[in-house]
Amino acid sequence: MPVMDSAYNLARWLARNDHDAEDLVQETYMKAFRNFRSFQVGSNFRAWVYCILRNTFLNSRTGPRANPCISLDSEDEQPDFAVETDTPESILTKRLDSALVQSAIDDLPLHYREALLLCDVEQMSYREMAEILSIPIGTVMSRLARARKLIRQFLRTHATSQSTSSSQRIAALVAGSQDQALDNPLVVGPEL
Repeated sequence: MPVMDSAYNLARWLARNDHDAEDLVQETYMKAFRNFRSFQVGSNFRAWVYCILRNTFLNSRTGPRANPCISLDSEDEQPDFAVETDTPESILTKRLDSALVQSAIDDLPLHYREALLLCDVEQMSYREMAEILSIPIGTVMSRLARARKLIRQFLRTHATSQSTSSSQRIAALVAGSQDQALDNPLVVGPEL
């Protein structure tokens, strides 16, 4: 289906949950198929689908179905691999960096997060974003600038405290893995 992957990416960022994102994309495409006669030939199909997705998401947060569903599936159903090329220290550092950026994006107000994701993740033009969000192009640019400024501020304030604590955590993990290796030669390092 056209633009399904990029629609899922946006839905994932908006819903912050894989299952809800899948439901959101499915509902978006059902609405798009049901109302395809309202699509104007020659207009931007991707923007039309994104507009439906955004409106569906916003309605799901305010309507009678606004109560969240609780998933009974386990999040850790991925296979464990015996061989890893990264060291535990590098894995921890990557996770800390990713978690910090993810936290910065998650802390943004919805209208800033939407603009940032449409531009930087989905690589949409300002015109497409303005059409999807139903706002002027100047507002799109303003929201992007403010979102990026907020992320920079968040990363600056948290990076200094995180760098000290993460280096201490890495040192503790390395020291702990060396102690474990002396006690049990089969243990290679801490499990992440």
